[in-house]
Amino acid sequence: MNLKTNFEKFKNIFFKRENIIIFLLIVIIFFLDRYSKILIINNFNKNSFYLNDFINYNLTWNTGIGFGLLNFGSYVFYNLITVIIGFVISIILYLTFISKKTDKIIFSIICGGALGNFYDRIIFNAVPDFIDIHYNDFHWFTFNIADIFITLGIISYLIRGFLVKNS
Repeated sequence: MNLKTNFEKFKNIFFKRENIIIFLLIVIIFFLDRYSKILIINNFNKNSFYLNDFINYNLTWNTGIGFGLLNFGSYVFYNLITVIIGFVISIILYLTFISKKTDKIIFSIICGGALGNFYDRIIFNAVPDFIDIHYNDFHWFTFNIADIFITLGIISYLIRGFLVKNS
C-alpha cells in the first residue's frame, strides 16, 4: 500500500462520528488533568493543604512511573522510560480508534490520563502528584487526576475481560 492509501484508511477510521466523540473524551480528560495540576502547582507548591482526616493536597514531583515506581534518579533511565511510555500510548491510541464501542471508551479513559502524565514528563521532567489519601499514619501513594482515569480504565478493562465472553 502506498502513503495515499494509508492516509485514506486512517481518515476513514478517525473521522467516524464515534471516533470523533472518543477523541473529544480523550481531550476532556487531558484538560481536566491539566487544569487540576495547574491549580495545585499555582496554589499549593510549597505546602500541603488539609482537606479532612483522610485526604490532603500535598504536591510532590514524581520522576518514576505510576505511584513513584521505577524512580531511580537516572536521566538516561528516565528518558528511556519516557520513550517506552510514548510508544505504549501510541499503541493505546491506535487501539482506541480501531476497537469496538466499549473498548473505545475504556481505552480513551486510559489514554486521556496517560497523555496528561506524559505531557508533564516532557514539559516538567516529572509528574506532579498531589492527592494524598491517608488514615492515621498510613499513607497511600500520592497520585493525581490522570492516575485516577488510568486506574479506572485499567480496572474497567479487566472487569470487562472477566465478564464479557468474546465471540
